[in-house]
Amino acid sequence: MSREATKPVFSEKIDDWLLGFYNAFEFVKLVFKEAFSGDFEFNEFVRQCYHIGLRSLPLISLTGFVTGFVFTKQSRPSLMEFGATSWLPSLVTIAIVRALAPLVTSLICSGKIGSGIGAELGSMKVTEQIDAMEVSAVNPIRYLVVTRVLASTITIPILSFYCALVALAGCFLNVAVNEGTNLFAFFEKGFDSIIFLDVITAVIKAVSFGFTIGMIGCYKGFNASNGTQGVGKAANSSVVLSMFLIFIEEIFIVQVTNWFR
Repeated sequence: MSREATKPVFSEKIDDWLLGFYNAFEFVKLVFKEAFSGDFEFNEFVRQCYHIGLRSLPLISLTGFVTGFVFTKQSRPSLMEFGATSWLPSLVTIAIVRALAPLVTSLICSGKIGSGIGAELGSMKVTEQIDAMEVSAVNPIRYLVVTRVLASTITIPILSFYCALVALAGCFLNVAVNEGTNLFAFFEKGFDSIIFLDVITAVIKAVSFGFTIGMIGCYKGFNASNGTQGVGKAANSSVVLSMFLIFIEEIFIVQVTNWFR
């Protein structure tokens, strides 16, 4: 293919990317406008909190426990070389609270919740249920999007702290079996190294990740097309894009919060 033939194709891709970015910006702006409009679908919000929060507890529990147990087991040999196994509770607590708990929870939720939101709204879009809501004088942005975005923004930070507690339980089990440390000594050593900024950083991460997961899932679902194929594409792209943005946000938040240490 000649260079002249590749230029229009590349230019079209750039135009499509810029147009998609503009459409996403307009969608986010519309969601914020509807969120502060005064009317709020409280019952739908509570239902979404149930689906996003309570139904995710079994998976978050298993993932958090395994993360804490395995991370502790893998960290012990390195600390044993320096005779510093007494620092194991502090090391694991810092890692879990600062990074692992919000990141692991958000990645799990992006696969479970983000894909579910994208598939649900995508199927409603291609079957014209969203158009029917507009005809029936029901605002779909307020009823479908605002409730889901707000529910994910609130419940994922709660799930992150729950994941941290379960992960610390797995860490304590490993430490208690291998070193005989009691529960009080474990938490005393672990939380002595945690400062208020660590907790604030974890909250900022979880809120940002939750908002991203909900917004990306709703945006992809609302823009689904081409029937069932479009629904599958919306669910898949919701997971991929939300995970990508979560890692970008993780890097950015870590760099910003490190300035205050």
